[in-house]
Amino acid sequence: MSSSIHFPPCTVVLAYSGGLDTSCILVWLKEEGYDVITYLANIGQVEDFDAAKKKAESLGAKKVFIEDLRAEFVEEFIWPSVQASAIYEDRYLLGTSVARPCIARRQIQIARQEGAQYVSHGATGKGNDQIRFELTCYALYPEVQIIAPWRIPEFYNRFVGRKDLMEYAEKHGIPVPVTPKAPWSMDANLMHISYESGILENPKSHAPADLYLMTKSPEDAPNSPDVLEIEFKKGVPIKVTHVKEGKSKDTPLDIFSYLNEMGGRHGVGRIDIVENRFIGMKSRGIYETPGGTILYHAHLDIETFTMDREVRRIKQGLGVKFAEMLYNGFWYSPECEFVRHCIDKSQESVEGKVQLSVFKGQVYILGRESPKSLYNEELVSMDVQGDYDPCDASGFIKINAVRLREHHRLQGEHHSKH
Repeated sequence: MSSSIHFPPCTVVLAYSGGLDTSCILVWLKEEGYDVITYLANIGQVEDFDAAKKKAESLGAKKVFIEDLRAEFVEEFIWPSVQASAIYEDRYLLGTSVARPCIARRQIQIARQEGAQYVSHGATGKGNDQIRFELTCYALYPEVQIIAPWRIPEFYNRFVGRKDLMEYAEKHGIPVPVTPKAPWSMDANLMHISYESGILENPKSHAPADLYLMTKSPEDAPNSPDVLEIEFKKGVPIKVTHVKEGKSKDTPLDIFSYLNEMGGRHGVGRIDIVENRFIGMKSRGIYETPGGTILYHAHLDIETFTMDREVRRIKQGLGVKFAEMLYNGFWYSPECEFVRHCIDKSQESVEGKVQLSVFKGQVYILGRESPKSLYNEELVSMDVQGDYDPCDASGFIKINAVRLREHHRLQGEHHSKH
């Protein structure tokens, strides 16, 4: 008499967006014998979350998690990036990069809570996001197993292009978008919107005027500036006030949302760049980061005003390292934790108020004040001697000239011999 052993189906937590790709992946995972739990993070993107939930349920998801992560995204991920002045390759404010560890952390929490051994995502095999998601998953749940369909030959050979996905969707009753898809790919969150691929893959092609969703064209922006005052404590904003209107915001989510609104109104924060992906190829990306751009300039100003010169020089180097680690997916690494701790320490006295105007795509710093300022008006004044003896400068200059004189003496000897 033969007996068969019944193995229960394995559970997988799928990072789900409700779009064509992840809807097809949901059904494909079920075909492969998995119980699928879908997880959709609200990090400030414009999305019909109820519709996405109903769609996932109709496609057979065992459970659907819709998680509002906006407040923790700002406080635990965007604010440390502001403190660091994090900017990748001198231009990119890391809006997609900083969201990934936030999204993946919650995915892992759900997987552990639901006893799932597997997690899955719809990131492509050529991009940075697969690395960011998976490094976070492995760091926080070392035993986890990851299903990345776009790296599985049976999957990517079956779904070569969008046409194959559409046919699969129709066959399996997956609702497909009725509106034509934009000829580029887009990723949106509270910090920014990124646009890449499709018609943007030719780096010479100009972005179409209707591409931008978060910011007005500077040409169409108001003809008078909005003047804002941002108050910082320990390197993070604690209040923003519209100087003329007198309205203010003082919770992290409200502050950031309001700065997005003001920056967006004036066309602040658009960039079009070619960057170096961690995986080794260059890619063209267009980004709009209105609130993040305002904060980058304001924080830089209050930091320089309140921080010792040599401390800031070290902190600048740490900021560059932090930006690279964040871009490459190493948020949950020992080195990134160490650097964040050092940067946080450097921000202890970074407090005060910065007044600025936003106007026609630009951020203009107007003035600043701080109880912890290292600026000494009397010491620096051209009209008051203060606690400073100008005669001391002669020796300071001569000591610094010793090395230069010796270098040029050697150069002179070298040239005279030839």
